[in-house]
Amino acid sequence: MTTLSDDDIEVREGTYGEKVIAVEPGGAEFIPLSERHGRPLQLFWTWTSPNMEFATVFVGFIGIVYFGLSFWETFLAVVIGTGVGSITQGLLSTAGPRYGVPQMVISRRGFGYWGNILPAGINAVVAGIGWFAVNSVSGALALNALTHMPEVLCLLIVIALQLTVALLGYNLIHVFERYAFPVLVVIFMIASVWTLTKGHPGAVHKTIPGGFLIEIGATFGYAVGWNPYASDYTRYFKPDASKTAIAWWSGLGVLLSCVLLETVGAAAATLTSVASNANPTAGWTGIFPEWMSDLTLLAIVIGGIAANALNIYSGAISFTALGFKLPLAARRAIVALGFGAIGFFVAWSGLGNAGSDYNNFLLIISYWIGPWLAVMFCDMILNRRQDPAVAEQLLFNRKYTNWAGPVAMAVGVGLSIWLFANQTKYVGLVPTHDGNFGDLTFEAGIVITTVIYLTWHLIARRRPARAL
Repeated sequence: MTTLSDDDIEVREGTYGEKVIAVEPGGAEFIPLSERHGRPLQLFWTWTSPNMEFATVFVGFIGIVYFGLSFWETFLAVVIGTGVGSITQGLLSTAGPRYGVPQMVISRRGFGYWGNILPAGINAVVAGIGWFAVNSVSGALALNALTHMPEVLCLLIVIALQLTVALLGYNLIHVFERYAFPVLVVIFMIASVWTLTKGHPGAVHKTIPGGFLIEIGATFGYAVGWNPYASDYTRYFKPDASKTAIAWWSGLGVLLSCVLLETVGAAAATLTSVASNANPTAGWTGIFPEWMSDLTLLAIVIGGIAANALNIYSGAISFTALGFKLPLAARRAIVALGFGAIGFFVAWSGLGNAGSDYNNFLLIISYWIGPWLAVMFCDMILNRRQDPAVAEQLLFNRKYTNWAGPVAMAVGVGLSIWLFANQTKYVGLVPTHDGNFGDLTFEAGIVITTVIYLTWHLIARRRPARAL
């Protein structure tokens, strides 16, 4: 295997440091040691604030309304799906300080330089456009309900605020999430206590076949949707930052916020006035006194901004990680602006039927991230003794290949969807014949991808991945 010199590693140009009101230069390059700063504790609010929004509440809501689960069945599905996604979030976050690059650059280890276009490209579209549109619609509808301004104007205001935070970059994102944290936690805690005391955990239910497994897939998809961003928000930390603290605060931020609000969503759905309302946001906030309803709607707007600042930022980072040369120093910011423009039109088109395809979207997230995680963790285990300096150099070697990654992921995604997908847009071979199987796509995708990836390397007799 040929290696590169330190001069071949793409280093982010410009100076940024700890400046907050400044456009972060560069894109997906290595962060110089002189620019490293931050502490693990900040990851707690960075991963708590973005989940303090109605999109999180709605994940628990669909378990009751769409799948007919009981409150406690939904709660169990929430804990299982979110728990797994939170653990992987913590583990992936620890690589940021070690390599000093975003998650989708670290992904090149398991996929090779150009093979990594598969997961990085998917994440750029899903994060920069898909999630961006979902949360923009949620925030716009909440602002509309709060102010009664036209929906399109509300959407423009929400997107403008989101883009402002994302365009400036890493430091402002961390600061915004920090100051949004106490506001969101206080408001959503009050709303949560009110909802849980009003809910009917023992309400009569009629679970559809396979509904429990589908809800697990949805909750897993929501939590794990943050995984491809994990190291984006730790790559500025110093290399000696505590891995335990990083994993703990990252995972805990996702776990506590998602479990709380998804459980609240399940409790709200046990109320007839909420479950029967065509607008779930209005139905939920309608059970509160007016002052609490207004505060909750405001929190939903702020939470949407907190979530989409991360989505548009990491979507742009993933795009620059595709390997295409963009000469502009502000290339990440320019790409973020482009995604924001596209996301506006996607969100605009979805204002009329918000929420109807949300469950499908969450399942699709789990379909591709599950196999991607399988490659990431298999590679992590197989190369656990690899010299970090060698791995760091390979990340920027355009001749570095590891075709086991993209092949295993592509087969794992395709085969698992064909066999096990169970949603309104497509039903796989197995659920078509027996609906009790629910949706086992992401679980099957992980297993299939793992078997192919490990077998590939076993046949190759564990030769180190080579740079041609």
